[in-house]
Amino acid sequence: MPFDIQVTRTREPKPRPPAGDLGFGRFYGDHLFLADHEGRGWKNPRIVPYGPIPLDPAASALQYAQAMFEGMKAVPGERCPLLFRPQMHIRRFNASARRLCMPEVPEEDFLHALRALVREDASWVPTEPGASLYVRPTMIGTEAFLGVRPSQKYLLYVLTSPVGNYFGPRPTPLRLWVETEHVRAARGGIGAAKAGANYVAGMAAGERAKKAGFHQVVWLDQNHRNVEEAGTMNIFFRIGDTVVTPPLEDSLLAGVTRDSALQLLREWKVTVQERAVSIAEVAEASARGELKEAFGTGTAATISAIGELQWGEKTIRLGDGRGEIADRLYRAMMELFGSRRPDRRGWLVPVDGS
Repeated sequence: MPFDIQVTRTREPKPRPPAGDLGFGRFYGDHLFLADHEGRGWKNPRIVPYGPIPLDPAASALQYAQAMFEGMKAVPGERCPLLFRPQMHIRRFNASARRLCMPEVPEEDFLHALRALVREDASWVPTEPGASLYVRPTMIGTEAFLGVRPSQKYLLYVLTSPVGNYFGPRPTPLRLWVETEHVRAARGGIGAAKAGANYVAGMAAGERAKKAGFHQVVWLDQNHRNVEEAGTMNIFFRIGDTVVTPPLEDSLLAGVTRDSALQLLREWKVTVQERAVSIAEVAEASARGELKEAFGTGTAATISAIGELQWGEKTIRLGDGRGEIADRLYRAMMELFGSRRPDRRGWLVPVDGS
C-alpha cells in the first residue's frame, strides 16, 4: 500500500504570478508534502500549507551537509497535470540517497506523494509555452548531534514552483567559460549524487564567470583535460555528423533530459557516441571547421544551445549558436510538453493515477 497521506489545505491561497514573468524559482505553490524517517521506514506522510520548516541548529544537514534534492517538472495535460519521467527521477533520488548514507524512499510511495502534491497545486501549473511546474523533492538529516556519522532522523519534503526556462524564454545561445582552476567533482566523490554540496562547490567559479559576461562555466575533470558538464547541465558536441557526450562516470550527474535526448537522437538515426571528449579535441574540431554545434541538457534548461566557449585566451565560436540538432531536440521536447506530439514512450505520467 502506498503512503496514506493526510491533507491539510491552505486557507490562504497565494496570488498567481503573472504569465510570462515567472523566471526560475521565484514563486512557490500553496502546499508542501512532508514525511519523517527515524529508525525504520517513513512515517507521518502529509500535505500541509507551504511554510517554514523547524530545524535544530545542530542538525546534520547544517553541520555535515547531509542534504540532497531532485528536480522534475509537471506540464499541463488534457485531464490533469502530467509528470515528466518521474520514475527515473525517483531512481536517481534513491541513488543519491545511497551515496550520502541516507534512507531510500519506496518508489510506489514516492510516486503517490508526487501525484498527490501536484494534484493539490494543479492550478499552479503554467500553461504558457516553455513553462512548467518545477517539482523539488528534498531530503535533509534532522538529528541534532555533533559526532561525525550519518543522521538517524530525516525529513523528506517536496515543494512546487511555477517556472520558465532557466536561461529565459528560448534564450540566446550561451557563452560559457571553460574553468581550468576549480573542479565541480572528482572521481570517487559525490559528483553523481544530486547533493547540495556539489552545487556550492561550483558557485565561486560560476559567479566569477558571470561577472566576466558569461552565462556559466564548462567543467573539466580533475586533471583539467576532459569536458564533464556545462554549469548544471550535461553537455553535447556535434563534431562532423556525430553527436558526442561525456560518458556517465561517478563525477557526472545522470541527467534525465540527457537520457531523453540520447533516445530521441538514436530514434532519428543520428550517430551518437558516449565517450571522453577533451577540451583540446573540441578546439581542434573547431579549427578544422568540424565543430558544428554544442548544447546543454537539463530539467531546468531543457535544451540550451551554446554559441561560444572561452578557453583561456582561445575563443571557440559555434556559428550562430542555434544548431540544427539542438533546435530539433528543443522543438521535440516542447511539442511533447505541449501535447502536440504523441507520447509513444510513456514519458508523461498523469497525476490522477490513470
